[in-house]
Amino acid sequence: MITLKAVIVEDSRLARNELKELFKAHKEIELIGEAENVDDGFALINKTNPDLLFLDINMPEKDGFQLLELLDEVPITIFTTAFDEYAIKSFEYNAFDYLLKPISQKRFSSSIAKVIEKESSGTSSDKKQDGLSLDKQIFIKDGENCWLVKIKDISLFEIVGNYTRVFFDSNKPLIYKSLAQIEEKLPQDVFFRANRQQIININHVKKVVSWFNGKLKIEMNSGEEIEISRRQSYIFKDQLSF
Repeated sequence: MITLKAVIVEDSRLARNELKELFKAHKEIELIGEAENVDDGFALINKTNPDLLFLDINMPEKDGFQLLELLDEVPITIFTTAFDEYAIKSFEYNAFDYLLKPISQKRFSSSIAKVIEKESSGTSSDKKQDGLSLDKQIFIKDGENCWLVKIKDISLFEIVGNYTRVFFDSNKPLIYKSLAQIEEKLPQDVFFRANRQQIININHVKKVVSWFNGKLKIEMNSGEEIEISRRQSYIFKDQLSF
C-alpha cells in the first residue's frame, strides 16, 4: 500500500484538528508535521520534504500563495479555504484540489483517492537522481496569474532581461530567477542549454535541422524556433547519438 507523507499549514488550531480527524480514516496518509504560519511552514517543508501539502490561503502576515512562491519544489497541494471564489479564480485549472471549509469526510476522501491514483500511476522514468524530478510541480506567479506546473510540461526557459520566461502550454509567464539558478535544478538528461539565452526540453522538440556554420536549428512542438550555438550543437549531437 502506498504511503504519502503530509503536512498541514493552517493558522487555525481548530481547522488543523478537524483535518487531523479526517486523516484517521486514511492510513495511507501519514501526517509528519503542522505549522500555523508561512515562515514555519516553509521551514517544515524544507526539513521534511512531504509528498502532500494541505494549505490554507488566508493567513496573517503572509498567505498560502506566498508560501508556494518561496518553495523551489512544491508538494502536491490541496488548498483548504473558506473562500471558494478566491481559490477557484486563482487556481481552478492548476491546483491539484481545494477543499471548502467545513470539510466533509466524503469530500476529503474523494480528494485523497485522486492523490493516491495520481501517485500510483507515476513511473520511475519521471524521476531524477538529484534535484527536481520531472513529475514535480513548481509554483509560478506572474502578476495576478498563478500556476502549478510539472517540470516535464515546461518546454523552454528563456532570458528576458533580469527575468526568465517559462513556456508551457500556451502560457509564457516571467519569473525573477536567473537561467543559471534554474539550470542547476533541472534534470540534465532532459533539459539542454541551447545557447546563453535558452534552455530547451528535448522531449518537446519537433524537428532538428542543420543550420549555418555547424549550428543546429530546433523547432519546438509549440512552434518556437531555437538556434543552438556552435559549441552546444556538437554536444547536442553527441548527447542524442546512438
